[in-house]
Amino acid sequence: MSQNPYEQPAQPMPPDGGLPQAPMPGPTGPAHQEPVASGIAMKQRHPVTVWLLWPLITLGIYHLVWYYKIHKEMAEFDRRRAVPVAGPMLVLLLLGWTVIAPLVSYYNCGNRIRNAQRAAGLHASCSPGIGTLLMIVFGLGILYYQIELNKIASSYGVPEGQQVPLWV
Repeated sequence: MSQNPYEQPAQPMPPDGGLPQAPMPGPTGPAHQEPVASGIAMKQRHPVTVWLLWPLITLGIYHLVWYYKIHKEMAEFDRRRAVPVAGPMLVLLLLGWTVIAPLVSYYNCGNRIRNAQRAAGLHASCSPGIGTLLMIVFGLGILYYQIELNKIASSYGVPEGQQVPLWV
């Protein structure tokens, strides 16, 4: 009897008699990897509330508060990376008139979100370029960035402030 070199070896049956299960990436991390660090879980926020409701109620001030809070949460989430907390918000507040400085800050924010997604063991789906361009169109970048941040928060399924594992 000849062996087929392309044939996959048979996997042993699990004790319960079901089909063998492959390890799943996600909240438990990438397959066959142990967590390399830990961080603090981020808060999950409703994207439309962050984008439209609170800024209308606070006459735009909430945008600065939100920008500060997400940077603080990203800094606590992955302490291995140097994430500025107050600096990006101050760029918007003090250098907003330059137009270029806020766009650079929004782009860097997208990169930080992408890095946080990788650290959570997720596919890095946040595009800094798209987020920056959406900031120009009715401030939709806020909506986009919050959706991307919520992917990280929901992947763990724990309340904010809990210790969570990081993989990359």
